[in-house]
Amino acid sequence: MRRRLFLLSAAAAALPATLATGASGRSGSAVRLGLTPVFLDDHVGFLRVWGRYLESRLERPVLFVQRGSYREISDLLRKDELDFAWICGYPFVRYRRQLRLLAVPLYHGKPLYQSYIIVPAADRATESLLDLRGKVFAYSDPNSNSGYLYANYRLVQAKEQRASFFKKGFFTWAHRKVVEAVAVGLANGGAVDGYVWETLSRDSRELTARTRVVEKSPEFGFPPVVARASVSKTDFDSVQNVLVTMEADPEGRSLLAKLNLDGFTAGSPQLFDGIEHMMTVLDQARDASAA
Repeated sequence: MRRRLFLLSAAAAALPATLATGASGRSGSAVRLGLTPVFLDDHVGFLRVWGRYLESRLERPVLFVQRGSYREISDLLRKDELDFAWICGYPFVRYRRQLRLLAVPLYHGKPLYQSYIIVPAADRATESLLDLRGKVFAYSDPNSNSGYLYANYRLVQAKEQRASFFKKGFFTWAHRKVVEAVAVGLANGGAVDGYVWETLSRDSRELTARTRVVEKSPEFGFPPVVARASVSKTDFDSVQNVLVTMEADPEGRSLLAKLNLDGFTAGSPQLFDGIEHMMTVLDQARDASAA
């Protein structure tokens, strides 16, 4: 029954691959913005409203392109099949030379967030990730910092063997689904975006109440909006300006409130140095084990 509930939830979250905002009378080619699954209950409804907002400011059509993983979105960017995308800091640092940092969301006034390690609320014994040896663990995406990289970096730092530490590890391909998997007992623990968990606590308290946070990571650069390297300066500047000025008008603030964000800032690539360090450590550990 618990597995059925989880699969039903995953099916309900399925979204069309592309979503045109439906505005008419706009000139110029469409701005193609890539997205991966997020936690909003009415994802499509929100994107339609946000798309109209972006179109009205850019005076151009906007096309949202949705895929189920960060890898798919990153590949589309690198092939110039997208102009911009909201991705994770992990693929940004992995492909830093092929991408340009456009904007970073502000959460609680800062361009930062954390990874959370969660367990079922009924589990009162587990106190950290390292207490989950031999258990079933849920990751969000292999290219997610908070949903994969941080947890594996912790194991390497603790000199644990990542391949054998957990009885089983699996990917849910969305942070909300990590929470759902832990909440219904499909996993004994999971790695999740702390911002997503906190926002779900605001909007879906009955879900997060069935989980408990046992560990929080240091702060890292918030998942950024990036541009493909070849995007024109005009397009880059216009989209960046629309995002960083969203908090300046009532409609923009309303959209940000639904996302539980304070705004966007141009940000700095140095925000992601901590993620790059963890990536380097894991790459070295992988190469050493393969030697």
